[in-house]
Amino acid sequence: MGFLAGKRALIVGVASDRSIAWGIAEAMAREGAELAYTYQNDKLKERVTELAEQTNSRLVLPLDVAEDTEIDAVFSRLSAEWDRIDIIAHSVAFAPREQLSGSYVDTVTRDGFRLAQDISSYSFVALAKAARRMLRPGSSLITVSYLAAVRTIPNYNVMGPAKASLEANVRFMASDLGPSGIRVNCISAGPIKTLAAAGIGGMRIMLHYMEKTAPLRRGVTVQEVGNAAAFLCSDLATGITGEVLYVDGGYHVIGMSPE
Repeated sequence: MGFLAGKRALIVGVASDRSIAWGIAEAMAREGAELAYTYQNDKLKERVTELAEQTNSRLVLPLDVAEDTEIDAVFSRLSAEWDRIDIIAHSVAFAPREQLSGSYVDTVTRDGFRLAQDISSYSFVALAKAARRMLRPGSSLITVSYLAAVRTIPNYNVMGPAKASLEANVRFMASDLGPSGIRVNCISAGPIKTLAAAGIGGMRIMLHYMEKTAPLRRGVTVQEVGNAAAFLCSDLATGITGEVLYVDGGYHVIGMSPE
């Protein structure tokens, strides 16, 4: 019996077996949670379905988080299968590739900024809004951020403000949903080689620098992020809400490289 036994979790954002969302799904399945998944488009459907089968899940639903009708459809379908949702894990982010390099001021556009905020930040609120009728006291929402929410990071550009917005969402949602016994938390993960990270220039340099500089002198894995997410969504963490937990080998505490 794992510490999530009896809980039902919706996993949003799995794109491959290297994605952070998959690390979260694996950890939650290992600890006994029953899972449902979403996939962004038909191109990813087969891949996500195959991964879902590895965790004995048959609930794999289409979802474009930019469309409220699709979000509503997901929870309508889930309500026919489940009487409640105990966990929503949100690991979704997007910005146009051209918005992620060069001068921030010269590169960022109104449309690019709006899109990054909508997909990477507002979608978390939209999921909570649509799921509200299925959430219960003890339910937990989790999302994934990055250090660029509070620091400048080369080649991250418009995604920095989007992550800052996401972390603010966590605080406001925690305050709003707390009286109903619903917790909202965030993991700020260190850089990891995922499909999403492939769009960020200099990722190899960033990973190498982290390995030399972080207190643990190494990077982190999707499994480590997944373990932290499983803990935060479990009854072992019932006193924690509105928190941003760093899973980055301690990199965020460093002010200057030892070298």
